[in-house]
Amino acid sequence: MQTHQTPETNASPTSRVNLRGIFLPFTTPFTDTEELDIPGLQKNLRLWNASGISGYVALGSTGERVHLDEREYMQVVEASRAEVPSSLSFIVGVGQQSTRQTINEARRVAAAGADAILAITPSFYRPAISQTALIDHYAAVADASPVPVILYSMPDLTGIAIEPSTAAQLCRHNQIIGIKDSSADVPRFAETLRVVSDDFAVLTGNGTVLCDALIAGARGAILAVGCVAAAFCLQMFDDVSNVRHEQARVLQQKLTPLALAVTKRYGIGGLKAAMDQLGLVGGAVRAPLVSPDQDARQAIARVLRSVVMTGTTEGSSQTGKVALQER
Repeated sequence: MQTHQTPETNASPTSRVNLRGIFLPFTTPFTDTEELDIPGLQKNLRLWNASGISGYVALGSTGERVHLDEREYMQVVEASRAEVPSSLSFIVGVGQQSTRQTINEARRVAAAGADAILAITPSFYRPAISQTALIDHYAAVADASPVPVILYSMPDLTGIAIEPSTAAQLCRHNQIIGIKDSSADVPRFAETLRVVSDDFAVLTGNGTVLCDALIAGARGAILAVGCVAAAFCLQMFDDVSNVRHEQARVLQQKLTPLALAVTKRYGIGGLKAAMDQLGLVGGAVRAPLVSPDQDARQAIARVLRSVVMTGTTEGSSQTGKVALQER
């Protein structure tokens, strides 16, 4: 593959898309027969729109992108775009195993109204995906993408991390505006912040280290746990922004068990179960993923109650509180 140069620019690329704040990588609801539930998806977006978040990621890893065919993928993008106001950033997850198909995907979602794309690392041929290969891949995608590109490092799922030095080189491309780091490696995160340019947005994708990442200098966060605890995450963001670090650390201690429950422990099925408990539309997962059993649902309800019932901000979901109180 030809090695791409990453052109520098004097413009501020992040001015095109707001990447400051809390973003929700929303789930894709399915019916009991594993069909897309577009009305349920749109209901969730309407409820979240007024929560104070800065935007969304459609069809990231939380959105079960790998379980959708191409028609369904575009259905979700188009239906979501119709519900998300222009005041909120609308980012769409892309990432096929070839650079060529990733570019094709980027063009399709841009035409459907994506403000930016979140491009996960290719990983199937893992031994061949060196940092040099990633630089070539992302530069080619950014060269061709009609909308800005956000790098997506998710080593828990892909086995590949975007190194700080790689982000430092790619941040010089005028179409690459940020990175989502979903690891819990705070020293690596801090090193990325140190080596990239000031106008390059570094976001965490891990709710268990939200406080530490924000204190280190994260522009914001794309958090699965935010789908059920948006107000809590927003309060932590506000506390760190206003140098109330001790208050933020107290919130982190409460958020971490929930973040673990709806990601590592019970997975997407756990997050969807928590959404159902709050009166949102969680719905089923697609096989081979499995929904949590009754014991797991009760465990999720307990950690969810400790966060939602805290009522840290006026934006806490009253519907969610009522739903939990009735359980």
